[in-house]
Amino acid sequence: MAAMPHLYFASPRALPRPASLQGRVVVVDIAFAHSQGGGVSYETTTLPFIQALGERLAVWVDHHDHDRHVDFADDPRFVLATKSDHGACPEMVTPDLVRQVGPIDTIVCHLDLDGLYSAAKWIRGGTEPYPGADDDARAVDTRTGEPGPTARMIDRALRARFRDLELKRAVVGWLVDGMGPGALRAAITEAAAEFEDRDRGTRELARRFVRRGRVAFVDAASMRLPYDKTELLLEGQRTAGVAVVRDSGMITIAADFDSGWNFVSLLGLEGGMPTRVTLPEARLEDAIAAINAAPEPRR
Repeated sequence: MAAMPHLYFASPRALPRPASLQGRVVVVDIAFAHSQGGGVSYETTTLPFIQALGERLAVWVDHHDHDRHVDFADDPRFVLATKSDHGACPEMVTPDLVRQVGPIDTIVCHLDLDGLYSAAKWIRGGTEPYPGADDDARAVDTRTGEPGPTARMIDRALRARFRDLELKRAVVGWLVDGMGPGALRAAITEAAAEFEDRDRGTRELARRFVRRGRVAFVDAASMRLPYDKTELLLEGQRTAGVAVVRDSGMITIAADFDSGWNFVSLLGLEGGMPTRVTLPEARLEDAIAAINAAPEPRR
């Protein structure tokens, strides 16, 4: 097994305390925060984190769109792209980049498959844990194409136990260690099996989608079975170009990442992913009306 750095799992809205991170730090697949209320924004979250790390930040590698990328165009520590440039982050982690950065002590990565694959690839010196892993990460993160059996198993395991940090460590360790049999693989396969219960709830809700012009809408508020929202949105997108799911007082709107839709600008939001946004349910009717009245998006 390659030498394991300290691993921290994070999200744009929930970054670790810089003082808790050991030595030189690599950040992979963590987007710059967008303003979404609750005091979380680039200015309150991302920038202070960068400033507190200072020279201990070895490199920040990410593929999510953000208008503040330009602030770091001349800083070689920031390897930043857009989702249209790189559908997933692992393909940006190359042997040349790892060699150029040199020894590191800590990796901060996103909580999902894309982030875990990026961390594992970095630990392996920029080489894929298995042939086609970069393509699998892209298929999972963009929800286009069909990932292979390994990525499908890991993706289901992570979605079944999204908050299980030990499972995430098991995934990275298994990918780094050669993906053999043993306790790490057993933990992943066990979690993946739990996804089947969630999948039943997803299939049940998928049958309830109602077509409203360009939108496929489903109200999941009364659903008692667990379900996977990302998979449900994908089912809705197969019915119409845009899927809307209502649950827990909120609505989530999604379209294919390369569809040309930009819900952030269309709905007057302060920030977020152009093709997937979450709003208070009070905006449901206005949002559907705006989508149906909008010009045809250009891919």
